[in-house]
Amino acid sequence: MQSHVIVIGKTGQLARALIARAGQHDIQLTAYGRNECDLSSETAIITKFAKDMPACDGIIMAAAYTAVDAAEDDLDTAAQVNSVVPGIFASECAARNIPIVHISTDYVFPGDGTRPLKPGEPTSPVNAYGATKLGGERAVKSSKARHAILRTSWVFDGTGKNFMTTMLRLAENRDSLNVVADQIGRPTYAGHLADASLSALKKMISNHEFSGGTYHVSGTGPVISWADFADAIFTRGVAHIPHTMHVGRIPSKDYPTPAKRPAYSVLDIEAFEQDFEHRLLSWEAGLDAAFNEWVEARNTN
Repeated sequence: MQSHVIVIGKTGQLARALIARAGQHDIQLTAYGRNECDLSSETAIITKFAKDMPACDGIIMAAAYTAVDAAEDDLDTAAQVNSVVPGIFASECAARNIPIVHISTDYVFPGDGTRPLKPGEPTSPVNAYGATKLGGERAVKSSKARHAILRTSWVFDGTGKNFMTTMLRLAENRDSLNVVADQIGRPTYAGHLADASLSALKKMISNHEFSGGTYHVSGTGPVISWADFADAIFTRGVAHIPHTMHVGRIPSKDYPTPAKRPAYSVLDIEAFEQDFEHRLLSWEAGLDAAFNEWVEARNTN
């Protein structure tokens, strides 16, 4: 029997991928964006919207305040969207006895380790964005809803605003770029994250005894720096870039940003793959898929 899933979020990278892939998972999906519900609105407005949602089998919380640097000065809005709102929707899920998948981030960790981070590792965000996302995790847990909190890292696709598309845009007019080389992680293709989210929710819908938990979801494959990722992007896109791109490797201190970033955010994905029997794919495969999206979008415009 086909499940009906509500997605909070409509235009972001993950929401678009969820909409595109729901049919492959035998899921009927309804997505709500800012036009239907502005998540920065007052709590009472969000609560009423959640209560008025039609009947469904589960919810995926895909929307978030993701402007990492802006969150340093816009903490109230970031906290409302990232900390308060997930708790509202999770509480509604608890009241309806349906599961929720909530997307979180590697930024809940301090980034001072040297080995892949397991879900139970101590959290200690180094910026406001990470702190607000951790607040959202706690709100979801406190709701008592059956939940899967999926922490992810370095999300990209071929059409959104992300590192890959930024690199390709800059390459149109430049033949060299300096990129941070001392922040280490693994990229995650939005389509692969969408498949993981749908698989997780589908298991919780079909198995009421499975209560879920906190998991890590990222691309598999080599652990890399942002500079390595830039090199991979330019290598993959060589046929579409009119010149050779040189990537200069710089330390984070030479590229200061308002918000500090974790230096090491490689996620251990073993628990997710085991509990949901879902094999996560490599970020290299995701890069191939994202390039197909990018090329198609260029040919369409």
